[in-house]
Amino acid sequence: MPHPRYSREEVVRRGKAWYEQQLRAQVEPGNVGKFLVIDIETGEYEIDREDLAALRRAKAKRADAPLYLLRIGHRTAYQLLGSVRRSPPV
Repeated sequence: MPHPRYSREEVVRRGKAWYEQQLRAQVEPGNVGKFLVIDIETGEYEIDREDLAALRRAKAKRADAPLYLLRIGHRTAYQLLGSVRRSPPV
């Protein structure tokens, strides 16, 4: 759901900027695969193995905070899995 003060694109832009410029070097070692939730206005963040646990703690600090979620060390937070059927070699 979009935040009332920011477009989805603005939340993503600010969240990525906070992560790359301020947080990555600090949080990535030892936390690869965990979820990171960033308050894009303050830069405060929460890290947890569970996405909802990190989100709940961030919301408990500021209920109306615009939040950006990512999985540390991954290009995407979630992955949809399926099976790939290979054709037999010709």
